[in-house]
Amino acid sequence: MNSDNMRDRARRSLLAAVRGLVLALITMPFGIAFLVLTLVSLAFVPLGIGLLTTPLVLRGVRALADVRRRLAAEWCGVRIRAVYRPIPRGTNPWTRTFTMLGDPQTWRDVRWLPVDFTAGFISALLPALLLFYPVEGLLLPFGLWRAYARGGTYWYAFVPVTGEATAIGAAVLALVILRVALRFTPDLLTAHFRLARAVLDNSEGELVERVRVLTETRRDAVDTSAAELRRIERDLHDGAQARLVAMGMDLGTVEMLLDKDPAQARRLLAQARRNSVDALEELRDLVRGIHPPVLAERGLGDAVRALALRLPLPAEVTVELPGRADAPVESAAYFAVSEVLTNAAKHAGADRLWVDLHHTDGRLRITVTDNGRGGASVGTGSGLAGIEKRLGTFDGVLAVSSPAGGPTMVTMEIPCALS
Repeated sequence: MNSDNMRDRARRSLLAAVRGLVLALITMPFGIAFLVLTLVSLAFVPLGIGLLTTPLVLRGVRALADVRRRLAAEWCGVRIRAVYRPIPRGTNPWTRTFTMLGDPQTWRDVRWLPVDFTAGFISALLPALLLFYPVEGLLLPFGLWRAYARGGTYWYAFVPVTGEATAIGAAVLALVILRVALRFTPDLLTAHFRLARAVLDNSEGELVERVRVLTETRRDAVDTSAAELRRIERDLHDGAQARLVAMGMDLGTVEMLLDKDPAQARRLLAQARRNSVDALEELRDLVRGIHPPVLAERGLGDAVRALALRLPLPAEVTVELPGRADAPVESAAYFAVSEVLTNAAKHAGADRLWVDLHHTDGRLRITVTDNGRGGASVGTGSGLAGIEKRLGTFDGVLAVSSPAGGPTMVTMEIPCALS
């Protein structure tokens, strides 16, 4: 093993030992305190006091568990899943308390507390003990054994130290332990987090949450489709249909006036021609709103470029797509980009836009940036909330960064494969 590998292993082992020691020192007091508070608070629920204190205590337990989940992922790459039941805002203390008590994830957190300050405490402390214990053994030959033995026998592990020779033997054992520590200390810290995962992980809850999200997105998709059909009906009834009816009436009048008043007949024919042109344009707009021809023929990149050309402000479009996504995904992405660009042009107060489309790690990623005033947010009733629902139908996500004063960056991601 070369020196660089040795230094790297020593650094990782020391880091794991320090982290484990910090966890052990924090685990014991916080774990015991929250377990006692939880039991006391639950005992006072029948008296009414617990209705106020239990949610606060359980939030503290959840926060402690969340910290352990985050550290498990950041330090050792151990993912601990958690799915909590949502609590509606403005609920009364009774509903809030029993919603939390009826949540299986809450009880996983509570059961984890005694495990964490017993077996968890030991497993967190082991890396530090294994790494720092050899230090004592290595110091014994330098006279430390005399201070420990005081004329008798001092046991270092299973080695009785009574003199310099046995102190050297203890130092040799310390070197062996140190070598083992450098190899296994990071694994021991990982084992600590795996123990926490065995109690805290909620794979079934994640599946239930997944079903709930899919149910919501399916309902949103159905509602969106119904609204789109109503829009098409309204546009046809109020637009092209009305113009075609008017054109038919004009042509009927032309038939009657053709012999009596040719000049009036020609005027009505010209008006009918204008109505036919307007009706055709409205039908084209309607078709473009359902599925733009440029999107079907040339793909998402060119369709977004066409969108940018119709904007009242300059927009720079960068496309890095080696293929095409499925038609429903392209359509959802196109209309999401269209709405974001329209919102930016109308409300952002920007004078320039940037659009970036690329595909990486199995996800279509679209970023729309403007240099406007900022302050955009995904909230109830906003256009961005509608975009989020549209993307959610395809397991897509929407992220908005829009500090006051700008700039605003809207990022959309949809998992998909390109053909």
